[in-house]
Amino acid sequence: MPRIAIILGSTRPGRNGEAVANWVLDIAKQRSDAEYELVDIADFRLPHLDEVAPPSLGQYSQPHTKAWAEKIASFDGYVFVTPEYNHSTSGALKNAIDFLYKEWNNKAAGFVSYGSAGGTRAVEHLRLVMGELQVADVRNQVAFSLFTDFENFTEFHPAAHQEGALTAVLDQVVAWSTALAPLRTAA
Repeated sequence: MPRIAIILGSTRPGRNGEAVANWVLDIAKQRSDAEYELVDIADFRLPHLDEVAPPSLGQYSQPHTKAWAEKIASFDGYVFVTPEYNHSTSGALKNAIDFLYKEWNNKAAGFVSYGSAGGTRAVEHLRLVMGELQVADVRNQVAFSLFTDFENFTEFHPAAHQEGALTAVLDQVVAWSTALAPLRTAA
């Protein structure tokens, strides 16, 4: 059974992403096609990238990098929950992604985003990053608007159709994660 991480990609105090990530996890846990786990990047307290060697070499020297690498390596696919800050993803999420390389390879990723424009521009940037990391990103995504899916821009109340959108994302992430398993085994 594939293991799928729901990665909470914001460390900002009072972040909206926590409610969004918990909503994703609650729906995902009703499924029987994969194991789902919430991974909060804030729990890893990653500083700005502080490894001397490039991540592609896999020569991690810092304890926080080794812990992060072990956690990410344990999954077959990912659902990134990302805010949109200034037409991109959060710096904290990009930094967390940049710490590693091979741990991401030959896996699948889906996206759940939120922001004034649904977070879609953050996902556009993440798709480019995923390509470089040899991660197959799925087409479907969930885009929450701060205007329609949040009350007063802070209280999360997703529109009913969003659950169907998430189901489509999870279906694709699980299918692609399973299909990519032979590549991970060969590596």
